[in-house]
Amino acid sequence: MRKFGLIGRKLGHSFSKRYFTGKFEREGIQGAVYDLYELDQIAEFPELLMREPELAGLNVTVPYKEVVIPFLDEMDAAAAAIGAVNTIRVENGKTKGYNTDFIGFRQTLEEFYPVGQEGRALVLGTGGAAKAVIAALDALGIAHKQVSRSAGPSAISYEEVQAGLLTTHKLIINTTPLGMYPATDACPPLPYESLTPQHYLYDLVYNPEQTQFMQKGAAAGAQVTNGLAMLYKQAEAAWAIWNA
Repeated sequence: MRKFGLIGRKLGHSFSKRYFTGKFEREGIQGAVYDLYELDQIAEFPELLMREPELAGLNVTVPYKEVVIPFLDEMDAAAAAIGAVNTIRVENGKTKGYNTDFIGFRQTLEEFYPVGQEGRALVLGTGGAAKAVIAALDALGIAHKQVSRSAGPSAISYEEVQAGLLTTHKLIINTTPLGMYPATDACPPLPYESLTPQHYLYDLVYNPEQTQFMQKGAAAGAQVTNGLAMLYKQAEAAWAIWNA
């Protein structure tokens, strides 16, 4: 039996188990199972590997995409450059970290946003998902600013996001969990009244399918999308890595 799974702190919202269990059934993949592994802290990761010797691959979600790195034996060059891991291959007791968020986000952004036009992006959040998003924006040549709860060397604060900034930054990407089930009434604190039909709002949250962030954008006529398509693409990229 080959085991796969997802590590994170709270996994009740997880898409991954449903997706991979359905994939195994649809495609007639035998001898494979996908489980959820909730870890109260990342220090429990080595114990998980010892307890589950049949593990062949893992996905990683918040809040462990960055802090898992010191526990890995090896890093894929792209994941090392990004500084975050969302996929781990386990082979002969050795672990190697990858980042398929980058792949999934870049591919879906190219389908959603007119990448060729000159544009700038606001990236809401500073965690592991934000790092993958920024790497994809850099690869596509899209200038960007990060937005955080408090300003820092590489980020501005939400208070600094005013109408004037939104006129020059038409792509807004939410990489935070704000609005995720069950706290569906939450959304990033932005001047939504300044949005226009020329704006594009990409929410990495996928549960619910229409977040408050997206609803407020759609009400202003903006183009909106959630993270579900990205999840499908990053999951398939992870499966390819586990079976390479």
